[in-house]
Amino acid sequence: MMIHPATVHFAIVLPVVASAFGIAYLINKQEIFSKITTILMFFTALTMAGVWYSGSVAGPEIYDFLSEAGQNALVEHKELGLYLASSMSLVLLLKIIGSKMKKFFLEAISIVALIAIMLATFIQGDIGGELVYNHGTPFKSFMIMDTLHEAATAVDAESEDAAKIEVYQEALEDIELIHEEVEIYYGNKVEQE
Repeated sequence: MMIHPATVHFAIVLPVVASAFGIAYLINKQEIFSKITTILMFFTALTMAGVWYSGSVAGPEIYDFLSEAGQNALVEHKELGLYLASSMSLVLLLKIIGSKMKKFFLEAISIVALIAIMLATFIQGDIGGELVYNHGTPFKSFMIMDTLHEAATAVDAESEDAAKIEVYQEALEDIELIHEEVEIYYGNKVEQE
């Protein structure tokens, strides 16, 4: 079971929330905002590491099903995920050091870096969405499997070879239609009138 799709949204939302509290701290310098920001940055770093790991586990499962462009996007997605998880951990460390030493300048640098990480996370999310919607189309495989299962059931009911071949040819035509519809839906192909 892939948990990556269910967890990625936390890695996108947490940096946004942490950045909001970080900006509040930069504006009014209240210690409560510093503490909340540090806690949120901790959970962001933890979440990003977990999401990167879950993606590293899920990636090989889908790699062979992707086109070459999809495989390249997957590798790029994995590398950026590692950079985000690593840099978030370093930024958290800087924030903790700044908090402990009461160095506002270090905390400010960590919050600015957090905002940069948040923006890079949006890029990461876009690449992930491209993987799913332009390269993955996971539901297409389920539709194809349903069509093939229906064809196999219909073939079992036929006694003549010519009728069995016709059932499979119709199934192939249905699969081609499914493929065309999905490609049009995601904008990979223009609908012909």
